[in-house]
Amino acid sequence: MIILRQLKSFPVSVGRSSSVQGRLPIQWSCRTTYKYVGEQKPGDTLTEKLDRGFHWMFLSELIRALGHLFGSFLKEPATINYPFEKGPLSPRFRGEHALRRYPSGEERCIACKLCEAICPAQAITIEAEERPDGSRRTTRYDIDMCKCIYCGLCQEACPVDAIVEGPNFEFSTETREELMYNKEKLLMNGDRWEVAIAANIQADYLYR
Repeated sequence: MIILRQLKSFPVSVGRSSSVQGRLPIQWSCRTTYKYVGEQKPGDTLTEKLDRGFHWMFLSELIRALGHLFGSFLKEPATINYPFEKGPLSPRFRGEHALRRYPSGEERCIACKLCEAICPAQAITIEAEERPDGSRRTTRYDIDMCKCIYCGLCQEACPVDAIVEGPNFEFSTETREELMYNKEKLLMNGDRWEVAIAANIQADYLYR
């Protein structure tokens, strides 16, 4: 729509095509002096329209995903055949608890009760008595594995590396009572996993 001002002073005629004809001032003969209302910009090219369509329809993302999928068919499977195959564990892995012994067979625990005091879940219960030589030893060392949150604070607090969290993670049970570990159970775990526990402590020694 073209807005023209002061048309009354100039002779014009309107034809069938509804076009404005007649003599107009020179300054009006230039297109740049017109004021267009509702002017539409030139349409996008076909390439721009296709790019916008692919973007909104996520076709490009879908094609990339399918390419990655088909490329994975030719690669080696990343899964393992558990439980016949098991992946590597970090030396800092926190698994089933164990009480360790010295190479002589003597218990490492000195009944300082630091692990019991630092346990945030209050899962450890210790009772102690004095030995004939004046040192202390535990008569009761219980861990409620149902309460344990495997934070590792008991292992960090122990001054003699007596209580540790070993590499075993396959200790599921059918009853809660089986998860109430006593001293004998913990010592048995320590004897069973001593080699792996000692290797993990040695590997992590420089970082503690």
